[in-house]
Amino acid sequence: MSKSESDKLGFWSIVFLAINAIIGSGIFLTPQSVVQQAGSKTLWVYFIAALIASVLAISFAAAAKYVTKSGAAYAYAKAAFGKNVGFYMGIVRYFSASVAWGVMAVGVVKSTISIFGGNPNDKWGVTWGFLVLMAIITIINLFGQKVLKYVMNLATIGKLAALVLIIVAGVVLLIMTGASHNLSYVDHITQNGKQIVPTLTTTGFVMAVVSAFYAFTGFESVASGSEDMKDPQKNLPRAIPLAILVIAVVYIGVVAVAMILNPTALMTTTQVVAIAAIFKNEILRDVILVGALISMFGINVASSFNAPRILEAMAREKQLSSSLTKRTKNNFPIRTFFVSVALAILIPLAFEYNMTNIITLSAMVRFFGFIVVPLAVIQFFRGKTSETVLKAKKNVWTDIVVPVISILLVIFLLVEYDWKTQFGVVNASGVVTGVNWYAIAMIIFGFVILPVIMFIISKLDKKTEI
Repeated sequence: MSKSESDKLGFWSIVFLAINAIIGSGIFLTPQSVVQQAGSKTLWVYFIAALIASVLAISFAAAAKYVTKSGAAYAYAKAAFGKNVGFYMGIVRYFSASVAWGVMAVGVVKSTISIFGGNPNDKWGVTWGFLVLMAIITIINLFGQKVLKYVMNLATIGKLAALVLIIVAGVVLLIMTGASHNLSYVDHITQNGKQIVPTLTTTGFVMAVVSAFYAFTGFESVASGSEDMKDPQKNLPRAIPLAILVIAVVYIGVVAVAMILNPTALMTTTQVVAIAAIFKNEILRDVILVGALISMFGINVASSFNAPRILEAMAREKQLSSSLTKRTKNNFPIRTFFVSVALAILIPLAFEYNMTNIITLSAMVRFFGFIVVPLAVIQFFRGKTSETVLKAKKNVWTDIVVPVISILLVIFLLVEYDWKTQFGVVNASGVVTGVNWYAIAMIIFGFVILPVIMFIISKLDKKTEI
């Protein structure tokens, strides 16, 4: 039965979905670490991160012209390079999306516990909070996409309101008090007698860009549910870049206000939501904390929409059991949803809610997709595809030049990235003292073991159907 057009996500709902998928905990929690790494160059770091995200987003939007099936990177890889590459891309992307959902869920729970004076490191407390959050998200999804759309739109408006409040309140305080700092001041702030911002090297700058870039990620999953959108081939290429433009303006504004108004508090605070520390007014701080929670809850809802649809898309393409395509009368993909919930709960639980280790895998898979999708777009333009794609209007700039630039940018980031620290055990002084075997084990599981298991299950399922 075809889905009613009135129930599908229109242009502005897709923009809101994209904003909701991108703005999560990043802008509330990570400016502190970015400023600590880049100092006075922080605004340039965010600007460059936004440019990289925009370039990559154009590649994803270009792919959406040719392939409108749900699954995003999976659908593009399969159409361009065949079933085997598509299957592998789909499984690792799905795993990444589900784990990323788990990471965001842990972030909401830990932040909520911390804000209300509890112990965010109490594993039982986090586990119960985790289960309650997942139950709430499940109920929202069970009511169908009208309710889901309503919640996502409200969450997007709420988080943007909190970020705009930071900018407006900061500017007003600057005008009223005249208390401001030159951006270069942050380079000289000390803590425990030691200068916080190190001498900036190429690797240090790249690490700062990558840290800021993660605040823009999420755009790559927006097209996962394209079959639930109105005119995706027309709306996605316009909606995703617009969303990133809005987000870039807001991010740079927020960080600029923080660096000028109270950089010392931003860089030295121990608060969970670091950006709130720049204000002394408790009411303002509380409003920003609520905005941060709304933001993280919103990205959880967006993840609950995107992750299950990757697995469902593979089932629709007959690469996984057709039983995974089952939906409720409210058009809710119930089976893939609960598989995703299980994965989102079990992986963080198995690794004792250590978000650093889990994020490593999610980040790695994203970089993998950031190379595969631009290559797929080039194939679409050349007409060298494994499957028939839509006869979209070809454009050399968006279909060749931008994808090539995207690939070169990703390769540069990968080469300059500090892998030793990423996969090492770092002590309080920032020195790598050992190997992080948990992180390495997760990479092997996500890139090798899980795809092999799913491939075997898929083959056995096909034999049973015969």
